[in-house]
Amino acid sequence: MSTTAASSSSAEARPAGFLSRAARSGPGFAGLLAALVLATGPARADLRLCNQTESKVGVSLGYRDTQGWVTEGWWDLKPKGCETLLSGSLAARFYYVFAVDYTRGGDWGGRAMMCTRDPEFTIRGIEDCLARGFDRNGFFEIDTGEQKNWTIQLTEPERNAKGKP
Repeated sequence: MSTTAASSSSAEARPAGFLSRAARSGPGFAGLLAALVLATGPARADLRLCNQTESKVGVSLGYRDTQGWVTEGWWDLKPKGCETLLSGSLAARFYYVFAVDYTRGGDWGGRAMMCTRDPEFTIRGIEDCLARGFDRNGFFEIDTGEQKNWTIQLTEPERNAKGKP
């Protein structure tokens, strides 16, 4: 299975038009609007992954924090589902993902070798995975461009069209 992932910065959409026109023009609207703005607080910044495939997938994440390399997993994502992998503003520019297709087999991987294991894990360090009793898998790199909020889109592998000129 080939590795295909589209990454994009994203922002959460806010619902619009939930008040009737009469309610928006009434005397209490300004106070209500101020209360809503104060209640919502600052916008959240997260690292999210959306599974745009028809398969159930397992996802593991690698990144560097203040203490060194960390890998974590597994997040199980339903077809067309999304999951927050890290909450809060992103502290690094580069993140690494390894995903497994539970439905059809195969994986999305890359050249950055990191440690994993089953079923759930947080592993410090990326060296000597096998000697330390872990599995070793290739993760693909995500460059967030130093954004504070990022959504990774995991897509179906590209299929070569055969028989067409």
